[in-house]
Amino acid sequence: MSDLVQLTKDNDIAIITINNPPVNALSPGVPEGIAAAIEQIDKDSSVKAAVLIGGGRTFIAGADIKEFGKITSGENKRGVGLLPILLRIEDCTKPVVVAIHGTAFGGGLEVAMSGHYRVAVAGAQVGQPEVKLGIIPGAAGTQRLPRLAGVAKAVEMCTDGNPVKATEAFKVGIVDKLIEGDLLTGAVAFAREVSGKPAPKTRERNGKLGTPEENVPIFAAARENARKKQRGLMAPLAAIDAIEAATKLPFEEGCLAEEKLFAECLFSDQSKAMIHVFFGEREVAKIPDVPKETPIIPVNSAAVVGAGTMGGGIAMVFANAGIPVLLKEADQAALDNGLATIQKNYANSVKRGRFTQQVMDERLKLITPTLSYNDFANVDMVIEAVFEGMALKKEVFGELDRICKPGAILASNTSTLDIDEIASATSRPQSVIGTHFFSPANVMRLLEIVRGKATSKEVIATCMQLSKKLGKVGVLVGNCRGFVGNRMFGPYRREAQFLVEEGASVEAVDKALYDFGMAMGPLATGDLAGLDVGWRIRKEYRHLEKPGVRQPLAEDQLCEMGRYGQKKNAGWYKYDAKRRPILDPEVSELVSKWAAEAGIKQRQISAQEIVDRCIYALVNEGARILEEGYALRAVDIDIIYLTGYGFPNHRGGPMWYADTVGLKKVYERILEFHQQHGYWWEPAPLLKKLAEEGKGFADFDKAKSAGD
Repeated sequence: MSDLVQLTKDNDIAIITINNPPVNALSPGVPEGIAAAIEQIDKDSSVKAAVLIGGGRTFIAGADIKEFGKITSGENKRGVGLLPILLRIEDCTKPVVVAIHGTAFGGGLEVAMSGHYRVAVAGAQVGQPEVKLGIIPGAAGTQRLPRLAGVAKAVEMCTDGNPVKATEAFKVGIVDKLIEGDLLTGAVAFAREVSGKPAPKTRERNGKLGTPEENVPIFAAARENARKKQRGLMAPLAAIDAIEAATKLPFEEGCLAEEKLFAECLFSDQSKAMIHVFFGEREVAKIPDVPKETPIIPVNSAAVVGAGTMGGGIAMVFANAGIPVLLKEADQAALDNGLATIQKNYANSVKRGRFTQQVMDERLKLITPTLSYNDFANVDMVIEAVFEGMALKKEVFGELDRICKPGAILASNTSTLDIDEIASATSRPQSVIGTHFFSPANVMRLLEIVRGKATSKEVIATCMQLSKKLGKVGVLVGNCRGFVGNRMFGPYRREAQFLVEEGASVEAVDKALYDFGMAMGPLATGDLAGLDVGWRIRKEYRHLEKPGVRQPLAEDQLCEMGRYGQKKNAGWYKYDAKRRPILDPEVSELVSKWAAEAGIKQRQISAQEIVDRCIYALVNEGARILEEGYALRAVDIDIIYLTGYGFPNHRGGPMWYADTVGLKKVYERILEFHQQHGYWWEPAPLLKKLAEEGKGFADFDKAKSAGD
């Protein structure tokens, strides 16, 4: 046995305890330790039954995800795997009772299902979340789960990957008994009850596998659902295929089918991208010059200035995290309006069953409306969310500086403005930071945390930690126009507009990027956000434009006509009463006319060119940002695009996607665009350097973290 697994006895019941903190992952040594314990139990005539339990805070939370990368890189051969060890547990001549607390996810649930019985505490959770890493269960999970839970439940669990509470797992047959009180005591008592009786092997239980007539509609509906809701993803469809194999083939053959599908998923670009994302979300929390032990400022109360869409959403974010928040507006009508929107949002969540009326009431109680700054004197943090104009923001910060207590964090929810200039309106620039929430703030996971020249390490560390408490992914960025996300979004949308002016239809541009996997096309996104927002920013920055360089013209013209997007029922598209887009032939006629006036020749444009121009514009700008140090790592840019801009998870983010294509190929394509379109396509020096060295952005990150 290994140090990771201990074998003890309670009279005639053997107890196998897994101790691989923090989450008892199935790292090398754990499965082997369990197998060795089972061998010993089988030989020991004084043992009548066994309990398998996790030490510490959980059962087995899953596989060690680092191992997957070692397999795909060839560093580890995928040897015998977990399956034979699970067969060994199942073939034990004495009943094995698996006792679950905390979580039994992925390989953890697969181990549990190989036992003869499962007991759990009511608070435990089970699940097969592999699909979220672009893979499927690989140790007979798709074969044993339908035998315990039935086909429909197994399909649901393996395709959506969401956890199931122990109470529900008991109802569907995954768990045999819920234990009240101490889990080990209850599990040992249960083991005594079943000792001496024939132990049921999960792999031999075929009663819930259904008939072809019952299963055909289940599989058909699941496939249609996966194609719609998990667009472009391989793993959900592979999981359905594997479960279907369980209903049609003997167990051994079903396992071979699962093994083949698992390997196809594991070695795919999709799975590599999703595993990159999994580790990336942890990586972005590390700030090289802000050590772990940096003191944190307690944030037990907050205030938000501005109760518009963003301010109201941010107030909800704090209330949802249990932090009391003041919400300030300049006049009563605006304040009432803001509160009404918050109430409506919460009421919708109650209607959808996301939480109860009681939860809604508790959250609303935490939001206190106010018309004056006087109440701000005691709060720990203020987030300013007023109209995006420098003069107004500086005026607000001057007020905050006068009223807020020393040490309070003063944050601006700006999407493009200079944090240092905002901080200059105060006598405490070290307390000023940018917290760029994304709309709708109560839904979107991204929080860009913008570091000013003077922002203190304590304030940075506090905001990074606070982002977790608020349920956000905080990414630290530098202070440049548009920071990271919007600075890259500019070139992306610029190319989308140029493509329309050059002859692609509005629908073709949006469809090509939607088919690539983006949540929405770039023109539809503009309509949703409001075309006037960008128009206003462009007017403010006109003086910085290079004379003689081509600028998009159609969107400004649409704004001149009052077509601001969804809020005016007309932008690039027309919108019906339910805000559904309708193609507007008038727009294509107008664009053709404006293009002709500007001397732009129109032509046929392929979907591939649309994708290359929009996505490589992101990549090229991302490379500049990286080189200039406004993003710490390429993975930070990926996480920003995945959590804030609807970039498809299974492509790993723009920088990871460029690595997948190969930077040499990306660079060559950018050179082509540079020849055809000039100025905007000047290749970023870092991109050129990496491409010529045969490296990728992942190599850049590795070298950088070695340097730090």
